[in-house]
Amino acid sequence: MVESLAVFLQSIRWQDIVDILLNSYILYRVYVLFRGTAVWRVLVGISLLLLGKNIAEFLGLIITSWAIQGITAAAALIIIVVFRNEIRSVLQVRNLRAFFWGSPQREMRGTIGIVADAAFELARKKTGAIIVLQSKDDLADFIRNGIAWQGLISREMLMSIFWNGNPVHDGAAIIVGDRVTTVGGVLPLSSRSDLPSFFGTRHRAAAGLAEQTDALVVIVSEERGEVSVAKGDQIERVSGWERLAELLEDHLLGLDEHRQPRRRGKHELRLAALASLVTVTVLWFSFTRSGDTLISIDVPLEFTNRNKAIDIIDASASTVHLQLSGSGTLLKSVQPEQVRVQIDLGEATVGLNRLSILPGQVSLPPGVYLKKVEPAVLEVTLDELEKKPVAVQVDWAGKLPESLIMVTADSAPAKIDVICGKHTLEKISTLYTEKVPLEGITQSGELRAHVVLPPASIKFASDAYDTVTVRYQVRPRNPVQ
Repeated sequence: MVESLAVFLQSIRWQDIVDILLNSYILYRVYVLFRGTAVWRVLVGISLLLLGKNIAEFLGLIITSWAIQGITAAAALIIIVVFRNEIRSVLQVRNLRAFFWGSPQREMRGTIGIVADAAFELARKKTGAIIVLQSKDDLADFIRNGIAWQGLISREMLMSIFWNGNPVHDGAAIIVGDRVTTVGGVLPLSSRSDLPSFFGTRHRAAAGLAEQTDALVVIVSEERGEVSVAKGDQIERVSGWERLAELLEDHLLGLDEHRQPRRRGKHELRLAALASLVTVTVLWFSFTRSGDTLISIDVPLEFTNRNKAIDIIDASASTVHLQLSGSGTLLKSVQPEQVRVQIDLGEATVGLNRLSILPGQVSLPPGVYLKKVEPAVLEVTLDELEKKPVAVQVDWAGKLPESLIMVTADSAPAKIDVICGKHTLEKISTLYTEKVPLEGITQSGELRAHVVLPPASIKFASDAYDTVTVRYQVRPRNPVQ
């Protein structure tokens, strides 16, 4: 068990760690940006469908697996089409730092003070107003006749929007984040019968929107100069700036109605980060370590760290047979040059060495894992290198013409220095040139011929020694008396 764990830990690459951390953070950011929205609930549903598909495949339920796969593909399209407004509102951020790092709600803190200041200033001047602060629900289907604005929120802007001389002062101003996105919007009227009789059209419109969405609506009464807040099925008259700021903070910063500490939100985010890490780790492990596919390949051996004074005389194998496992997709993309087997000869000695081929000596692409090596043990014979002069003899082939006789033939140089293992050199006394045909010789002369090295481990001491000059003399054959 301990040995298997050690092998597993050694097989993890830095690319694997980066892969897990990067995708965990992406999943965590998706949760932070979409939590509480219908998009997030659908994403959770799709994740459960994918889990069900894997279970169905494991159990061999072919039709069920196929059906779930089709539903999942359709659900992905549904998210893009049906929830395009929610997705757009999340992606249309002004601050990239908030998108990649911070929490979107942090941008709301400036909005709280601006809305509270403007509301009580409008109330003091008895200027009617409806200010809608959008939350998770998209309001496009509930607001009619609005005029797109997309202006950065400020106290002066809100005051000018609801100024009596402004053509859009009777409609609602919609605030998303730190911008006024729509002005002059017409809200749906509430049909409740329990609303106070002195509530006018503004209050009934605010109640109608609050009942159907999760938005918070600030109402300023033109007749009484009062500020009220509608959320859900409740409408509260706000007595002061502090209370309005508190209600806005509860709404924009995501605190619940019981005013629980913000550390609950931080605790929730920590749990989300941990859940993202665990989820991606499990997915990575199931994808890369599932072993659902096996392939076998032959890889040539590479010897490293060999002492320059020692030569390899013999090896029991020149290639090894590897059995690899991993995802079928990854294994199909494996190229031969990505797999290497390197045998370290740094501690090998002269003579016979038995070397085990360990997993650490096999280099594999990320996500591909070694199951078996054949042979598991390699026998390598090493010998000390020596330099020795060896005589060179011309290897004649064929026959001279009948009219000629070879008188003398020698090579220059007569001996060539070669380097090889000590025991191999003891068995070598002569080196031969390549085949030199006799048929084409008609007179004395010279030619160049390559020297042939029999064993692959023998090397020339110098590149200049790979050819020799053959000088030969011939004379006419004496006629038979």
